[in-house]
Amino acid sequence: MPYETVIGLEVHAQLKTESKIFCSCSTLFGEEPNVNICPVCTGMPGVLPVLNEKVVELGLRTGVALNCDIPSKSIFARKNYFYPDLPKNYQVSQFDFPLAGKGYLEIEVDNQKKKIEITRAHLEEDAGKLLHFVGAVKIDGSLVDFNRCGVPLLEIVSEPQINSPQEAYAYLQVLKSILKYIGASDCNMEEGSLRCDANISLRPKGEKKLGTKTELKNMNSFRGVEKALTYEIKRQTNMLEEGKRIVQETRLWNEKEEKSYSMRSKEEAHDYRYFPEPDLVPVVVSAEWIEKVKQSLIELPQAKCKRFIEEYSLSKYDAQVLTSEKELADYYEECVKEIEKSKKEDKNIFKIAANWVTGDLLGHLNTAKVAVQNSPVPPQQLAKMLNLLYKGVISGKIAKTVFEEMFKTGKEPEAIIKEKGLTQVSDEGQIGKIIDEVITANPKVAEDYKSGKEKVIGFLVGQVMKKSQGKCNPQIANKLLKEKLKN
Repeated sequence: MPYETVIGLEVHAQLKTESKIFCSCSTLFGEEPNVNICPVCTGMPGVLPVLNEKVVELGLRTGVALNCDIPSKSIFARKNYFYPDLPKNYQVSQFDFPLAGKGYLEIEVDNQKKKIEITRAHLEEDAGKLLHFVGAVKIDGSLVDFNRCGVPLLEIVSEPQINSPQEAYAYLQVLKSILKYIGASDCNMEEGSLRCDANISLRPKGEKKLGTKTELKNMNSFRGVEKALTYEIKRQTNMLEEGKRIVQETRLWNEKEEKSYSMRSKEEAHDYRYFPEPDLVPVVVSAEWIEKVKQSLIELPQAKCKRFIEEYSLSKYDAQVLTSEKELADYYEECVKEIEKSKKEDKNIFKIAANWVTGDLLGHLNTAKVAVQNSPVPPQQLAKMLNLLYKGVISGKIAKTVFEEMFKTGKEPEAIIKEKGLTQVSDEGQIGKIIDEVITANPKVAEDYKSGKEKVIGFLVGQVMKKSQGKCNPQIANKLLKEKLKN
């Protein structure tokens, strides 16, 4: 029996604030255990939480960016459950009255666009972290680090409208891009500032009723989410075909083994006994505040991608890569802004610039593990080099050498060209002498060209470029070679 996959995602994004949601403790990652804590975030008796306004602002910004309904009032609630790293034995979250209601985002898989609805986006505080030691030299047990207690989270819950691991991956990519663009979260999965749980069930195609779902946890990357969902689809399919019953449970994904294991049964929904947090007043959001947030939003990645295609005549792929991160898109736009006006009439210059940014620049940055905003080659310098390349002062091959030197030293391209004597040779007489030497050294190849094997011209041009150390203008060399061989 063919089955339909139904997936819903719960994403926890740590909001980009310097202090926690209800106190002034730092949210800085990587500190020594239990240093960023106070009586408020560790739940000491008699303390009162005070809501961080920046948390609400970033939550609203996200809600607007995700096309959510923003109610005029939201209420914090106590979500009661016991866990060793939850010192209050309850978590301050939102339930009946979240900060943001129904919304949506659009994804594209295999050139097919799809709208995924968002159920809600609500604010809550994070719990601490358990560190487990088994058979350690001095410790055999678990320790707790409360540094993360009270770190502000925005939980974004999708409707169960995702139908494949590939759609889930695309959804997460779009969501991450939006969160980073608007400055709501740094989305660093390695540091735990973006976490995802997935609910997945199978049902016979055409069936309206949802199947029994399992919850997947412990995925540390988007590819991990995709792999875990793929594995779970196969596992549930095999069970259904064997006539076995799917059990509602939480399963942990093991990245090394690429398998999921049962963590705990969830035959019934937990009763968290939500009730309004008595120490916090309702959050009232005025229409003016919402409008101010809307006006402050920058151009979002999907809109920017569409504009790059239209304005710069780029392919969809190039535009998607360039707009995947705001800093990369800003770099590209700064670069093309500096390209000489006369060159911009030729739309090909925008493609050339895109190739250099997505190819050479990103390649060097990735190798050096440097963020694009910290690039040793500023966009203005790259534009200068592209202007020289377009004018024919340097060849494409020489440009590679110049760029590498720019990346190493931070020097201007003109200075590097002058220092190393890398100016392109365009004098036909000078190039003609080199061509004569190449033809003399390769008589058989020359005869092959004359007998109709025109493809060998590429080899001869390569020899000219090699002999001139890449300085000959390849277009002129190609033209003169054909003329000399014809005569």
